[in-house]
Amino acid sequence: MRTVAVVGGGLIGTSIGMDLHGCGVRVHVIDRDPVTQTVAAERCRGYEGAPPEPADLAVIAVPPGAVAPVLREWQSRGLARCYTDVASAKESVHRAATAAGCALDAFVGGHPMAGSERPGPYAARAGLFTGRPWVLTPDRHTGTAALSAALALVEACGARLVVMGRAEHDRAVATTSHAPHVVASALASAVGAAPQEVVELCGAGIRDATRIAAGETGLWSDILGSNASAVAAALEPLITELTAALVQLREVAGAPPGSPPRALAGLLDRGGEGRARIMTAQPAAAPAPPPVAVPSYA
Repeated sequence: MRTVAVVGGGLIGTSIGMDLHGCGVRVHVIDRDPVTQTVAAERCRGYEGAPPEPADLAVIAVPPGAVAPVLREWQSRGLARCYTDVASAKESVHRAATAAGCALDAFVGGHPMAGSERPGPYAARAGLFTGRPWVLTPDRHTGTAALSAALALVEACGARLVVMGRAEHDRAVATTSHAPHVVASALASAVGAAPQEVVELCGAGIRDATRIAAGETGLWSDILGSNASAVAAALEPLITELTAALVQLREVAGAPPGSPPRALAGLLDRGGEGRARIMTAQPAAAPAPPPVAVPSYA
């Protein structure tokens, strides 16, 4: 892989470009905002605008709702031989790309599982994806060239390859990323509405719990809307837990003096066990690159 075009000079696109430059790949950055394009290209030590000849790969680094029209536009203009994206919703992107008439044999969905609540090219850094999962969602329509190019991208960025179906991916990230963002935003909203003397008492715990609520509203509105069904399903058990907690706390509050203060012991135990699993989870060994045959996900 010698030349890559990155469409979208934000945090993810620019970080990808920086890693590719470090591997000796010629990077071209395209962004609708000329200032962002200039900054991203400078940070990648790359070039502004489309390359004079089709790139080996184009990375569509835009929000989920914009992937299909951007993909269709640049495929029609011959930007690259193969294409991938970085959007955190895969089913909706695939449906839109199909409806838009995109060449799906030249495209494979992708999602690097890394990022930051800070947006834009200035927040980008080389090594952002090192050791992190990078999901690819090929199906029976995916061409060998597109899959090979996407695999080369994952390797160049030092990420850990994970191959999944689109629906499976969307359910997983709804649980691990999208629903937690909703919860963090709700918590930050509630605490932020308290009187100033209350907010001034906030410590490291509440700051940690609400860090991701600082994410860009426009981007996250797009992400949540693009994976709405899976996010709603992921929120249901959280709402069940909180509703049960509310009932228990009200029961304890109305109990006679001297009653055992055992409110929420079950939830707290399950929370401790869940936290331990999250913190001790070890990534599986990266699988060998798949053979020429393309996995036949639906």
